[in-house]
Amino acid sequence: MPSINFIHPDQRSERIEATIGDSVMQVATGHGIDGIVAECGGNAMCATCHVYVDEGWLARLAAMSTEENELLDGVAAERRPNSRLSCQLRMTAELDGIVLSLPRTQHA
Repeated sequence: MPSINFIHPDQRSERIEATIGDSVMQVATGHGIDGIVAECGGNAMCATCHVYVDEGWLARLAAMSTEENELLDGVAAERRPNSRLSCQLRMTAELDGIVLSLPRTQHA
């Protein structure tokens, strides 16, 4: 099983096992990860599942859709070059060990 390493704003690290094919958002909410709100339930409509992807993992991710890019313009925390919506990131074997930092807030 692949795993995800969530880095909380206080720098605490939390490793969670994931199922291949699940979105990172599903994994996070299913394990009670603070910082992933996911108000729209993963329908790419709210941007409350914003994460910062560790730079070393960016090239392994699927390309960002136009919709995700537009939603990221409205996130509550600072948008960075490594910002992604966790509902749009599907777990694969290649993403085993991915490191994602959680923003301080998901609400404006």
